[in-house]
Amino acid sequence: MRKARGVKLTQEGKVLYSYVKRGYESILLGESVFRRMIDLENGEIRIGASDMTLQYYLLPYLEIFHGKYPAIKVTVTNAPTPETLSNLREGVIDFGVISGPVSGCTDMELTPVRSVRDVFVAGKEFERLKGKKHSFWILEELPVICLESNTSTRKYLDSFLSANGVTLNPEFELATSDSIVQFALRNLGIGAVADCFAQRYLSSGELFELEFTQRIPQRYFCIAVSKRNPQSRAAKELLEMLVQKAE
Repeated sequence: MRKARGVKLTQEGKVLYSYVKRGYESILLGESVFRRMIDLENGEIRIGASDMTLQYYLLPYLEIFHGKYPAIKVTVTNAPTPETLSNLREGVIDFGVISGPVSGCTDMELTPVRSVRDVFVAGKEFERLKGKKHSFWILEELPVICLESNTSTRKYLDSFLSANGVTLNPEFELATSDSIVQFALRNLGIGAVADCFAQRYLSSGELFELEFTQRIPQRYFCIAVSKRNPQSRAAKELLEMLVQKAE
């Protein structure tokens, strides 16, 4: 509608403009996302990892990648494996580095990259248990220190022991494996951890590994990638580095 001082939108024009504006803003957002996906100089990578997979697998590769592409922003969401898988499905992260085994992941590609072994470790107050072969039943009689029940590590351990007729009733349930090791060093119980967390103290003799008549099967760190979500060029570059090192 034209007026003496210029042009003013009619009510119908205002409605049309609101749709056109939203469409234009969506185009600008799409262009921004597209540029981020193809940019290897100023791109962004969003990764999900647990304390264990970050510390004992991913961190050295991030250091190498950052040295090669210092302008690329890398965001790491630190969370247990179940939460990492949920974030991956929702598109919150580009890929995850998780600890297996996991089930119900037909919508993802899982690439094993490193083996890990679960062990029970103890300090000097429990030396009566050292050098002997034990049945898993003994764990029901000991003060055990475990990760919280929402972690893939704890679920795996519970599942394995349950299959052998053993139910854990932990004395302590902690959020991190580092904390479990510290509790075991102070003789507060028998720590259930991945061997990588305890290796330093096993080598020094401050802790020892309980021996059982049967070994807990090893499992793997895996790179998890959604089959549905597209990858940015920067994420593809880092993934290629991780997978090549695993081969």
